[in-house]
Amino acid sequence: MKKDLISMLDVKDDLEKIIDDAIEMKKGNYRQFMKGKVMAMIFEKSSTRTRVSFEVAMQKLGGHAIFLSKNDIQLGRGETIEDTAKVLSRYVDVIMYRAFSHENMKELAKHASIPVINGLDNEEHPCQVIADLMTIKEKKGKLKGLKLVYFGDGDNNMAHSLLLGCAIAGIKIKIVSPRKYWPKEYYVNKARELGGEVEIEEINENASKDADIIVTDTWVSMGDEAEKEERIKAFQGYTVDESIMAKARPDAIFMHCLPAYYGYEVAKEVAHGPQSVIFDEAENRLWAQMAILKWIFE
Repeated sequence: MKKDLISMLDVKDDLEKIIDDAIEMKKGNYRQFMKGKVMAMIFEKSSTRTRVSFEVAMQKLGGHAIFLSKNDIQLGRGETIEDTAKVLSRYVDVIMYRAFSHENMKELAKHASIPVINGLDNEEHPCQVIADLMTIKEKKGKLKGLKLVYFGDGDNNMAHSLLLGCAIAGIKIKIVSPRKYWPKEYYVNKARELGGEVEIEEINENASKDADIIVTDTWVSMGDEAEKEERIKAFQGYTVDESIMAKARPDAIFMHCLPAYYGYEVAKEVAHGPQSVIFDEAENRLWAQMAILKWIFE
């Protein structure tokens, strides 16, 4: 039976092994198990880290990746997702899809006879969160029992996947966000069903207290550009700056999936400061995705 990575829930039973495999692969301990295999990468949204890290991952593992923007293929001209899935399944071995719609992601996976990897959609970003958890384990030596505080848009793909990922990994998570942008109840409830300790609150002076990890993300995700002014106004006071970092644990780390917009969701002094691990986190997309491919194919 094929394995898809559409949601963090898909790796619920294997997350720890994927993270440990990624750490080992980063040390050079991997073989070219993708030799002769081809990945189709469909991008409806632009990308730096996802595109480059998947292309390099496939090359390191002996395979090949084909970049397909929505303008390159008939999907952009009205061919159905079902037909696209069935056709690509005859040519390639795995599909990575970066989509505007989570429903389209599920539809592609449903009709493809080959594995489908979610490279980001409007609901989840599992590849990023697996890389984030790998980075946390590298820096902290463990996952279970840590406390992560996320500032900003709680109703975006990163917050949703972090809720699930932290619950699976045993990390306590707090989402600090304006009430209008709190996470969807589905993800909060799922996280709690998995045994996760979840808090959700608006900004307050003790929001980052005792945090081991501080995380933020852009206030204006791809697809939300029309709401930019409204969002910037709503998130005033949520910028992760040195005062927020000062109230976290002294050895707390700062994370951001990038791209970052300095002066909005984070101050540049924090993002480029001594507690920041954002560039290690970006690098770890490569190793985490190699481990995801290992989970799918080995």
